Amino acid sequence: MAVDQSPPPVYTVSERYGPRVHRSVRHGAILLLVGALQFIGAMVLTQIGYGSSYSLTGNYISDLGAVNCGVFGGAGSFAGHYACSPWHDVFNVSIVVMGLFVILAAILIRTAFPARRSRMVGLWLLALAGVGSIGVGLSPEDYYLPGHVVSALLAFVGGGLALFVLGFAMFRDTRWEGFRAYTVLSGLIVLVALLLFVSNADLGLGVGGMERLIVAPVLLWSIVAGTHLARIPTFAPRAFSKGSTE
Repeated sequence: MAVDQSPPPVYTVSERYGPRVHRSVRHGAILLLVGALQFIGAMVLTQIGYGSSYSLTGNYISDLGAVNCGVFGGAGSFAGHYACSPWHDVFNVSIVVMGLFVILAAILIRTAFPARRSRMVGLWLLALAGVGSIGVGLSPEDYYLPGHVVSALLAFVGGGLALFVLGFAMFRDTRWEGFRAYTVLSGLIVLVALLLFVSNADLGLGVGGMERLIVAPVLLWSIVAGTHLARIPTFAPRAFSKGSTE
């Protein structure tokens, strides 16, 4: 019986259009997005419960998490500080959830950046910001002020530095085209606003306005970057077509 000497069929990998990411990146992106959105919603809801006495410029964000009503505080800008937030549990639970989501997201989105040192440093800083957020929720300002202040600084510094470093980690990566300068600039805004805040320079925005200038760029970046990463196609099993060359 004759043996078939014809060459084996040739298969080719179907072309991939544009950059793709691992499925874990999409999961991390959703955590970033949901974490930021649910926290913004919680702040709005807690402000409603706080009532008309709450001022976006005159009150700290952390006033929304104050467990008791009254005058409290330590030295400096916190001395003689009054707060009363009936729905403080909503705020405190939400910021803890956001912190947990940020930590998990920092782990899951790592492959969305080129494997270089700036990626490792940036994501560690992002996770540190998540730890700070958890600490803020677990130690309200009227419950344990030193722990609250340290946690808030971890969240602020970690978030600002994370964006600044991750902006450089995005270089030479087509998945982040259009996001590099935005990310670096967002980090710089956070860090400059933080320096002004601790120097008691509010630029006419009040303590609440300056604090929001620190927090807002990180929340906005989480929403923008999370949406972007969630829309990038994920890696799929390679598809083969018969009868063509590779």
